Amino acid sequence: MISVSHWRERGKCYKVKGYNIFVIDEGETGDPHQETIIMIHGFPTSSRDWCQIWPLIDGEPTKARRLIALDLLGFGVSQKPRKHKYTIMEQADIVEAIIKQKRVNQFHILAHDYGDTVAQELLARQNANQGVGKWLSCCLLNGGLFAETHRPLLEQKILSSPIGFIFNALITRNIFIKSLSKTFSPENRPDSKDMSSFWELVNYNGYLMDFHRLIKYMKERVTHKKRWRDALSESDIPLAIINGSADPISGSHMVDYYLQEIGAPSYLARLENIGHYLQLEAPQAVADHYLKFLSHIENNKY
Repeated sequence: MISVSHWRERGKCYKVKGYNIFVIDEGETGDPHQETIIMIHGFPTSSRDWCQIWPLIDGEPTKARRLIALDLLGFGVSQKPRKHKYTIMEQADIVEAIIKQKRVNQFHILAHDYGDTVAQELLARQNANQGVGKWLSCCLLNGGLFAETHRPLLEQKILSSPIGFIFNALITRNIFIKSLSKTFSPENRPDSKDMSSFWELVNYNGYLMDFHRLIKYMKERVTHKKRWRDALSESDIPLAIINGSADPISGSHMVDYYLQEIGAPSYLARLENIGHYLQLEAPQAVADHYLKFLSHIENNKY
């Protein structure tokens, strides 16, 4: 994987809604109709999660795509305001502000985990004709699309509890790595160097990120359950789900529930023996499915 310093050098921080937000924006050609993909990462990591599939979907040399990825507020290289009340609504506002700032009029959304929930809120706004820009499609990787199917780790449950702030203060590199490792399939866990990079990013800008404040999104999923579920069922754009079936948090059981409650999405791929971070565990497979999905859209198959 790309080092943190190399990834950092590829982007820069922009002032967005009063905060410094790290953004990588590559591949722009100046063509107003250029295919553009906005990528939204998960918890507790950063935009670096996309580094493995980035070169596989950028379209070079035959069809250059513009790829834009950000570190959400409180994550990665972006600002981590102390004692901040993080909300999915605010993160959605930040994504929309970046889209405006970058003057992107139409685009695809590719999201993972926490980013799925941000995408659901953004999609709800699109459905109500209150969103920014025109969505061409939305592809969701493993994430808790439904509060009913989300199976958080014990560490996540503790962080979201009243004593979460105490546990947050006690998190060490070993505790963090042990917890994150549980979300990967046993055959595809990152090596020690990559795990150290994850730890470096959660400590970026001088102090450990406020996991216990950011993880309040799990309660938001309950509060806004109907809104975010309806965002999926009422959407009229092509929706894709690419899912690592071995994910203990939001694997095959989440897809089964989606099919039962929402129906089949425009495109569905189940990756057997792949865990939560499928874009890191099986980047080629994820890229192949995603490009097939985009090809179907281009050929008006939906």
